[in-house]
Amino acid sequence: MHGMTESMLRVEWRPLVELGAIASQWRELADRAIEPNVSYEPAFALAAAPALGADVGAGLVWSRAGRLVGLFPARVQRRYGVAPALLIGWTHPYAPLGVPLIDSAMCEATVEAWLDHIAQAAQLPKLVLLPYFPVHGPLAAAFDSALDRRGGMSALFACHARALLVPGVAREDYVVSAIGGKKRKELRRQRKRLGEMGNLTFMDARTPAAVALALDDFFTLEARGWKGRAGTAARCDGGIAGFMQGAVTALAAEGKAQVLRMCADARPIAAIVVLRSGSSAWCWKIAYDEAHKRFSPGVQLLLDTTDVLLRDRGVTRADSCATPDHPMIDHVWRERLLLADRLISPGPGRRLGFGLTCGAESLRRRVIGVGKTVKALVPRR
Repeated sequence: MHGMTESMLRVEWRPLVELGAIASQWRELADRAIEPNVSYEPAFALAAAPALGADVGAGLVWSRAGRLVGLFPARVQRRYGVAPALLIGWTHPYAPLGVPLIDSAMCEATVEAWLDHIAQAAQLPKLVLLPYFPVHGPLAAAFDSALDRRGGMSALFACHARALLVPGVAREDYVVSAIGGKKRKELRRQRKRLGEMGNLTFMDARTPAAVALALDDFFTLEARGWKGRAGTAARCDGGIAGFMQGAVTALAAEGKAQVLRMCADARPIAAIVVLRSGSSAWCWKIAYDEAHKRFSPGVQLLLDTTDVLLRDRGVTRADSCATPDHPMIDHVWRERLLLADRLISPGPGRRLGFGLTCGAESLRRRVIGVGKTVKALVPRR
């Protein structure tokens, strides 16, 4: 499925599982992206595809010279029963960010080419939903400009903010400024109590072999906690565990992943998996020994990890990947990343369908919200 635009950018739609053949060009695009997204790096996405993206394709935008300038992973989904299908950006519980990879030197032209292709391709739905999409920033501005020029429409759903670390020049004093003196004193007390259980050490695994061993410690800690009891820990699903192991070690081989651990007498009590792309980092997953939760081992490791990120001048921001109003990280990382699910109609002439879809999406979310509330009220056996 191919299309040409007035700007002579070529656009095609291909299954995600076939994109290993262009991994080097894809990786170069990720390095040039106007907004990085590690979950769309080839090492991560190709590892996730078998378990979480079997039906996912990608819109590829190529320059006249054959350079990959845009990658838009998505799936076609009939979201409202008999209503027309949507093209939905690919996210999942292990990738809560829907930022497509777009060459920073050709951002607006690439967005316009992709929207042109959606409008013209008979095989693709004419409405797009981009989950976990930034409300502000250069990418949001590029979509706004393209839609304004085309007479397109968009609407935002589920706007929310999550903790973000953007220290700027105030790196040395960031934690002192973010956390009050009383709280810092309590954290020091808790760390001292943890130290009474064994000699505390901080370990930072970065090579593929070291990361593989450290990731096994993460899996063990996670499985021993509430996720293990709920059956949602990675080790409860071989496909998920395999994807995580493959993605993180492959990223480590490119210098884009590390696993940081806090140990007591060499016994891991907390672990954080940090992923990187461009100048951004993601605190992707965290697990800790719940036997020591009264001493906040997860927070203690987060403070050590924050120090590592602050000392690395190559990291300009770090995404917590946390839920909104998270009780732990919101008090340490004070900046916020504002995200929303963005519904888009690429061009004019579809106002009725767009309006009906907005109503259906609003109703769907209300029903899901009521279901969650009812479930929370039902006593557990």
